[in-house]
Amino acid sequence: MKPGWEVKKLGDVLEIQNGYAFDSKQFSNELGTPLIRIRDIKSGVRTKTNFNGQFDKKYLVESGDYLIGMDGEFGCYEWNGPNALLNQRVCRLHKFTSQLHPRFVLYGINKYLKAIEDVTAFTTVKHISSTQILKIEIPLPPLPEQQRIVAILDQVFAAIAKAKANAEQNLKNAKELFESYLQGVFEKKGEGWERIRLGDVCKINDGTHHSPKNTAEGQFMYITAKNIKPYHIDLTKISYLTEADHRAIFARCAPVKGDVLYIKDGATAGIAAVNTLDEEFSLLSSVALLKCSAKVLNTFLVHYMNSTIGKKNFMGYIDGAAITRITLIKMKDVCFSIPSFTTQQTIVRDLEMLAAETSKLEGIYKSKLSDLEELKKSILQKAFAGELGSKIIEVS
Repeated sequence: MKPGWEVKKLGDVLEIQNGYAFDSKQFSNELGTPLIRIRDIKSGVRTKTNFNGQFDKKYLVESGDYLIGMDGEFGCYEWNGPNALLNQRVCRLHKFTSQLHPRFVLYGINKYLKAIEDVTAFTTVKHISSTQILKIEIPLPPLPEQQRIVAILDQVFAAIAKAKANAEQNLKNAKELFESYLQGVFEKKGEGWERIRLGDVCKINDGTHHSPKNTAEGQFMYITAKNIKPYHIDLTKISYLTEADHRAIFARCAPVKGDVLYIKDGATAGIAAVNTLDEEFSLLSSVALLKCSAKVLNTFLVHYMNSTIGKKNFMGYIDGAAITRITLIKMKDVCFSIPSFTTQQTIVRDLEMLAAETSKLEGIYKSKLSDLEELKKSILQKAFAGELGSKIIEVS
């Protein structure tokens, strides 16, 4: 450790105020005083719940206070919203001694909170106590050095936040560019487009309506709605079936390469992908299987299903209030317009070229965001090792 620095327990330089267990019967969406719950502290600017009742003013949090969520993810954040109440399982760092610059703790504490989170056992959710927080030991330089470090970090982190905001906006713009073009294709149409019924151009079926035993190991993949993403099949969380179970399901619904998979049930209904797998697999009934005729190109159909206008059209055929569900009978009755097969091929080729360019841009912006996060970690590490010089760190 750098000469002149010393290690201090947080309990020696500050105090912690635990939140109060406000009566949930007096929670309101509109009336009363904003109530800070764990889910509110990351954004640090607004709450989703108010408390419409009497309260002790000592639990009022003000802008600039530092809060820690004590369940789930352990992290310290600055509150920048209106005065709000400190709810249970959220604590406030306060009553800092004259040895300590409060923002020095804000910048340094999350490393230690994450270390505690990583080793905390849990059944449903991880918990941390104020006692554990107060026992955290941090390296502490003299106050003038703390002030110097905080001034540099404030400047650099503001620049990083601006750079991140720009990268996130560029990422959003790249995604919206493709979505806008896709929407335009199916809104404007063109000459020669004809109205068709899905059941007239596709053979439609679905997977098993039973729940076969599935494990992390087995001979045949068992694909459910969680594996269907826009345009592709995600195999990162795949289950498997025995050959006997697979054969019973496969007899009903036999997916082959090139078939269209469409989520027709549940919260993610409306997502479509082309099957690009060579292997046999089984399907759950929440996923419909469409075998396209020579009238419609599979990739054209998937682009339509994933477009905003296509989703809206298909969702107009749903059944059920509690669970979103499109029956096979209603799927067959979905009507929409398609051009000639040759025009479909041209449209898909243009869309895929644009998608490839969009993907490149997204990769650049995601890499930029990742680099900025690594830069933050590197700067913090140097700051709390006493290695942060006076040279201005440039962020681009």
